[in-house]
Amino acid sequence: MGDQNTVLIKHLEDFNWQDVEVLEYKDSGSHYQSITRRVLCEGMADVPCQLRYFEIAPEGHSTLERHEHAHLVVVFRGRGQALLGNRVHEIGERDVVTIPAHNWHQFRANRGETLGFLCLVNVERDRPVLPTDEDLIRLRQDPSIAAFIRI
Repeated sequence: MGDQNTVLIKHLEDFNWQDVEVLEYKDSGSHYQSITRRVLCEGMADVPCQLRYFEIAPEGHSTLERHEHAHLVVVFRGRGQALLGNRVHEIGERDVVTIPAHNWHQFRANRGETLGFLCLVNVERDRPVLPTDEDLIRLRQDPSIAAFIRI
């Protein structure tokens, strides 16, 4: 975690933060498309959260997954859609999205523009869980979810 006594400002210019590396979305896998990650804050002793920025290029998507931990997401750029639990939602700039633990979620930049969002999670957290074949059968029983999800 970051040093408690260090004050740090990361300036934003053209959707890039000063001295913040653009990273691969995940270390490995193929359940996503055209998405990057930036870690804006690794957390501090009294704020043990990681603040990340994800950016999805048009027609890209995040992984369909769930976790034991909750997420807080703020849409920072563009528009798209998100599967949250058992419903597909329209999302856009300045929307705040809460994702409770154990809920399936996936973000898509399917509105012809880049979708960027800030995501706040605990520094200490579990690994994502991908859907099993049985999970996909259940999810696809809803036609709107079946048409939305990408794996």
